[in-house]
Amino acid sequence: MKYFILFGPPGAGKGTQATSMVEKYNLRHISTGELLRKEIAAGSELGLKAKSLIDSGALVPDEIVEGMIESEFRTVKDVNGFLLDGFPRTTAQAEALDKMLAKTSEEVTAVVSIMIPDEMIKERIKHRASIEGRADDANDDTINNRIKTYHEKTEPLVEYYKGKGKYNEIDGTGTIEEVRTKIFGMMDKF
Repeated sequence: MKYFILFGPPGAGKGTQATSMVEKYNLRHISTGELLRKEIAAGSELGLKAKSLIDSGALVPDEIVEGMIESEFRTVKDVNGFLLDGFPRTTAQAEALDKMLAKTSEEVTAVVSIMIPDEMIKERIKHRASIEGRADDANDDTINNRIKTYHEKTEPLVEYYKGKGKYNEIDGTGTIEEVRTKIFGMMDKF
């Protein structure tokens, strides 16, 4: 089983690229955002807690996210692997993922990191808000908090995965097709 992590700031194009990656490599896309939005839409207790955190730009607690992901690993079959999108976001989550995979003698295959500059993050998030109607993408303070949270909590993962020889960075400033070609060229090596 292969375990890819799709990495990059909000608005980098992870969701857009994930669809093609899943199709080409027969992967199960695990988006913590989608899992959480499903809970929010269902109006579950988890969903209500998650909604208030997400609306303020904060992260959902690790144990909730980790439990959802481990459940996906155990229950999804007939795929060549998994594409994690939105997890891990912190070094503690990365270490928890390593332990989770070690239970079955597996490990992260590679990190695919789509990088774009902060100004492009703001432009893309606002554009996404107008298309998808996502309230969490429309507010400037929320966007700025998400960018700040990304730099403070998530960027340390770059060094974590570089240290393990798993980190692969892609320039995400081109067209969707240009970025996709770079991603496929990198993933074909695994």
